[in-house]
Amino acid sequence: QVQLVESGGGLVQPGGSLRLSCAASGSIISINIARWYRQAPGKERESVAGITTFGITNYADSVKGRFTISRDNAKNAVYLQMNSLKPEDTAVYYCDVNIQTRPTAYLEVWGQGTQVTVSS
Repeated sequence: QVQLVESGGGLVQPGGSLRLSCAASGSIISINIARWYRQAPGKERESVAGITTFGITNYADSVKGRFTISRDNAKNAVYLQMNSLKPEDTAVYYCDVNIQTRPTAYLEVWGQGTQVTVSS
């Protein structure tokens, strides 16, 4: 069985920083493409950032230059460094990771979500 555990959310003032972590555990060969999503109250879930197996990244226009997605393959973990946070970044953040569990078997696994609140 495979699961993702997210951590790092919390309350921060505008202009502050947070680092979200998403760690995979269980029967894992490797983690592949990973994405961070967020969902604010009353809004649809939106993609924030993604990273390929080889470290190629992409970002939503709203977070470019402020957020950085990274990965540590040895730890089966993905991170989202969030700087210069704004109130509109307030949302529940989810990681979504494609995980290889056997030589020809892959699972898409979602984290449980972590709340990020940006407020003074």
